[in-house]
Amino acid sequence: MGAHVSADANTGSSQTPSLRAERDRFVALASCWADILVELDADATVTFAAGPTAALMGRAPEALIGVPVLELIAEPDRTLVGALLGVARRHGRIENASVRLAGRRGPTAPFAFAGYRLDEFGRHYFLAFRMGSKRAETESRLGLKRDEKSGLFDAESFAEVVGDRVRAGAESGEQNQLTLIELPAYKELHDRLDEGARETLLNTFGTFLKASSVDGDTAARIADDRYGLVHAADVDVKELESKIADFAREADPEGRGAEVETATVEVEGDGISDEDLANGLVYAINRFRSTEGRGFSIKQLSTNISALVSTATESVNSFKRVVAEADFAVALQPIIDVMTGEIHHFEALARFESQNGGASPYETIMFAEETGLIQEFDLAMAQKVVEWLGKTPRNSTTSLAVNVSGHSVGSAPYMSGLQKLLADNLWLRGRLMFEITESARMTDLGAADNFIQSLRTEGYTVCLDDFGAGAANFQYLSTMVVDIVKLDGSAVRNAQKAQKGRAFLKALVGLCRDLGVETIAEMVDDRAGLEFIRDCGVQYVQGYLFGKPSADVRVFRDSRPPNMFPAWRGR
Repeated sequence: MGAHVSADANTGSSQTPSLRAERDRFVALASCWADILVELDADATVTFAAGPTAALMGRAPEALIGVPVLELIAEPDRTLVGALLGVARRHGRIENASVRLAGRRGPTAPFAFAGYRLDEFGRHYFLAFRMGSKRAETESRLGLKRDEKSGLFDAESFAEVVGDRVRAGAESGEQNQLTLIELPAYKELHDRLDEGARETLLNTFGTFLKASSVDGDTAARIADDRYGLVHAADVDVKELESKIADFAREADPEGRGAEVETATVEVEGDGISDEDLANGLVYAINRFRSTEGRGFSIKQLSTNISALVSTATESVNSFKRVVAEADFAVALQPIIDVMTGEIHHFEALARFESQNGGASPYETIMFAEETGLIQEFDLAMAQKVVEWLGKTPRNSTTSLAVNVSGHSVGSAPYMSGLQKLLADNLWLRGRLMFEITESARMTDLGAADNFIQSLRTEGYTVCLDDFGAGAANFQYLSTMVVDIVKLDGSAVRNAQKAQKGRAFLKALVGLCRDLGVETIAEMVDDRAGLEFIRDCGVQYVQGYLFGKPSADVRVFRDSRPPNMFPAWRGR
């Protein structure tokens, strides 16, 4: 550990021998975890230091005695550490934080940071810093994921973590709350910051929210501008708002920052089943993540978990009824050959007559995924598409692609139901295709590939959706054999705007071509987009340029101007 020094001999400390012995025990135990240990008095001034501070900070431990602790912290993180000390002052401890020290040549790499404030030691703070930060190995085993920029859980993992924490709190008699946080003007703030300032701000948000949460790690980044945490009932939410606003204002070169809004949900969990509790939390978090416009206000979520459970249960039962009664329609959108303008196939999209409280089809499908109903819906959708195809002549060349969520791939009930549907309708070969959506939900790629190959062996074309939206897609291509990939619309648009975007997209399309995989670009809504993806070598295109989804495919026939396609032949 290196040298350590205390101010006891010089300050006439009134600590008793037993208390000093306890502190020595603390030092011995903390040394097993930390690289640097610091003790502060009630005014946050260093009274004890140990560790390689000379090498890291240019000052030996004895030179730190009497120094305000914030002088040891890298300047961008000082407001954060001040806030974290406030957390310890109120709740006794800091856990799972990440801060940088004031190094000899500027800010150090992030240190894992933990600490306690003990009243029996004159309200002193005991802080420990460790180089690097280990995350629990169980997270990957349990499928929990984090937002890379903030270090917080993502929305889906948060829903699971919150449910577990609420149940544990209820068993121990704790009273916890779920607070959701929104920065409505975050996009404008984001645009005013350079990349380094953005990373620092997100790390600051993440560290502060984790330290303010139950167990020091029950917080999430739910969307770019939205966060959530589970905290003790005595946490001052207004103070949370104020601190987050301070962080945003300090990061902003114009000093404006961003407004902060919150909604707090009581999560007592008494008398609520595990399933209902999970549904209620998922409903609240997903509504918060995805709902924009339509007069939505974050304050609408300020309620108790019982009310949310009731609403979620009603929504689940309503969606189950929609699935059981097939109370939804199919709209079709064409996939067009970029050179000839001819229709290759149609994508089948669900449309809900009674739109679940005004939710969009996307929100409804997402709700089904998060509440475990998507497998039932995917099978019902496949049946609906087969019915539509069954009404066309058997010698028709019209083919449809039906979506399969990554949640359904590997689901035994779904696969069993689908196999029976295909076995009963062998004429579907060549006319029914499968498009795997939300591929990020596939955790067992080997099993996913077995599912895909079973379809391809039976003569069905398989398309992988949302390709290009993340590095994991390359792992998918190396692990699974598919016929087509659909390039994510936002990735195509970003490539169109970026300086190196054209070269990147051409390389991506070239890789697919070398692998014998065809490509579709989605969300192409204007001539410039069509020319761009054509120049990049993409073979097929989908978008509003060729019409919005419709239940009547006749609206798409011969509706493409010949001057838009160099090899137009018509039909």
